[in-house]
Amino acid sequence: MFGETMKTSVLRTLSVTQRLTISFAVVILVGSILLALPISHYPHAPAASYIDHLFTTVSMVCVTGLSVIPVADLYNGFGQVVAMFLMQIGGLGLVTLIAISTFALRRKMDLAGHNLLQSALSRRDSKNLKGYLYFAYRMTFIFEFLAFLIIATDFIPRFGWKHGLFNALFLAISAFCNAGFDNFSTNSLTAFVLNPTINFTLAFLIIAGGLGFAVWIDLLSNVQRYAIEKPRFTGRFYRKLSNESHLVIQTTLFLLAAGTLLTWFLEHNNVKTIGHFTLPQQLMVSFFQSVTMRTAGFATISYTDALSPTNLVYMIQMLIGGAPGGTAGGVKVTTAAIAFLLFKAEVSGQSEVTFEHRIIKSKTIKQTMTVLIFYFSFLILGYLILLTVEPGLEPIPLLFESISAIATVGVSMEVTPFLSIIGKIIIMIFMFVGRVGPITVLISLMQRKEKTVHYASTDILVG
Repeated sequence: MFGETMKTSVLRTLSVTQRLTISFAVVILVGSILLALPISHYPHAPAASYIDHLFTTVSMVCVTGLSVIPVADLYNGFGQVVAMFLMQIGGLGLVTLIAISTFALRRKMDLAGHNLLQSALSRRDSKNLKGYLYFAYRMTFIFEFLAFLIIATDFIPRFGWKHGLFNALFLAISAFCNAGFDNFSTNSLTAFVLNPTINFTLAFLIIAGGLGFAVWIDLLSNVQRYAIEKPRFTGRFYRKLSNESHLVIQTTLFLLAAGTLLTWFLEHNNVKTIGHFTLPQQLMVSFFQSVTMRTAGFATISYTDALSPTNLVYMIQMLIGGAPGGTAGGVKVTTAAIAFLLFKAEVSGQSEVTFEHRIIKSKTIKQTMTVLIFYFSFLILGYLILLTVEPGLEPIPLLFESISAIATVGVSMEVTPFLSIIGKIIIMIFMFVGRVGPITVLISLMQRKEKTVHYASTDILVG
């Protein structure tokens, strides 16, 4: 009784962001122990240290996709089941899992629990958190189940009934959670580079997970309203969406289109990647790379064979990532879009930052800049340390690896297995901070009490 009271009192002294961070750390600790057990390994699996298992676990919980040893070589059926749970918990969050269990048992959640759940779901307020949470879980399982059925049509003839169904489920969970792991290959999805079933199904899952549940709620609510009202003009459906949904959808479509066209333009003559494919095949492969760079981590081409300008485009895409409140990482498309709108307003001489005839609050702009400064400061510091401790690795592949880790993407220029212990630790910190850091920074900014201070103004030259 005393121990339980002490535990409760200690938890209450922790801030919301600290409890959110600890929830990820607890899952990582438990998962790494389970994956390190011999019961999780194949009898003749490659030798792996605890650091290797910890690295894989961090990558799974932080839905990244980087690994020192491929899942297919190391973990048996039990280990792969553990991996699926880690990716699912990492994508949805331990806090939401505990919350939905509490609601299912019809227990009441205290105010601190509501605040923690609100933060975990990236919600501005606590209105109807229970309904939002149930919607998120329903959408997750519906998308994963439908994709599982589609992928199974390809995998069952390829792997047989047992392994085909299991591999399809593993891949569906991994894709929707933007985790980037598969359990049947050592070269990611390069064997499926021209397979339209796998390419488009996974692309849909990645985009769906990366859009965020708030956008899906908005879309489905408007579908229901549209079906009831049956307006004459279909454009009315889009106009009824919230401005946040507009910003997410427009930015996402632009990034996907621009990434696809740039990949095709830069790589269409490169025979090491897509140069020997037909035009439709080149466009499909280019589209998939543009999608997977949104923090998914699957690869159907070798990025060591891609041209340097192409990899630069990929690094920019990785840094931007997906939408808030989803399974994707990066600084988020809304952050990147607001930064662009700020630049646009300054260049055009506007006194306010606007989007679709609405003024974006100065508080939102400050939060945007804070997240960007935090993100890039951490990236630069970590990359500087990596350059110091990994002198034998090329700087560009190492930068690619760093961005992939902090953006929780998981693609690599084949340097992960060659990292030293310190290098692996740095990459693990990148993955953890990339998954938890921007969320906790933004939450702390949203929950702080603003202090109004008035001083005399001053002018400072810039540029």
